[in-house]
Amino acid sequence: MRLFVFKHPMQRDGIHYEITNGVGTLTVDRPAVRNALDWNAMRAFAAAVEDAHRDKDLRALIVTGAGDTFVSGGDLRVLKDYPKRRDGLRLAMIMGKALERLRSLPAPTIAAINGPARGGGAEIAVSCDQRVMARGADIGFVHAHLGITTAWGGARYLFLTVGYPQALELLTTGRVLGAEEAADIGLVDHLAPQDSALDAARELAAEMARHPVEAVRAAKRLLRFAVAYPEVAKHAERRLFASLWDSNYRREAVRRFLNKDK
Repeated sequence: MRLFVFKHPMQRDGIHYEITNGVGTLTVDRPAVRNALDWNAMRAFAAAVEDAHRDKDLRALIVTGAGDTFVSGGDLRVLKDYPKRRDGLRLAMIMGKALERLRSLPAPTIAAINGPARGGGAEIAVSCDQRVMARGADIGFVHAHLGITTAWGGARYLFLTVGYPQALELLTTGRVLGAEEAADIGLVDHLAPQDSALDAARELAAEMARHPVEAVRAAKRLLRFAVAYPEVAKHAERRLFASLWDSNYRREAVRRFLNKDK
């Protein structure tokens, strides 16, 4: 098989996208902030997803984080300076639309969860079609600890993944799940040895890439036809998040978070 590597020219703001033999890899690489996303990284993430949409040879896309973290959500050190409702709505819209586009990608998507996936990082994980998780990694929809809810589509995607009762429990408790428990409830599809999530995801993606791209995309398209996305829920989630973002509780919770090591 001929090796074909394409590196998108926009490798900046901590987001990298490349494709090898029909398998794309979108990597969040901001280790200094545990792969948290600031405004520029969010826009770069969205742009990388659009690159994947334009790639007609893409057979599967892996989303992962560099180092020992998947994605730890929004970068609160930056976002603390944007406390208003309009800021919350902007935050919800940029990544909410990006994950909608990720979810609608014709090719299958796989989250390679190599370390903690928290808050928005957990939302990115459930927006993918499949999740491969390293033993020792964890995942948590921890939004409630900051007095907010999901913003990027996570509530809808979590519901479709684990069902209403389990989704409600995870969203309202903010509990962090280890790999074994996440697999037990169907939140994670495959477990991998420590530090091997990306390798396992590549093996799965390579199996998908062996088949004609039209067949792989048709399989996903058929399954997507069976899934309904209520528009009301999408807009309600964004409005609720924007309102909760502009609250004293969230601002105080962020202050405690940022000062916990002092």
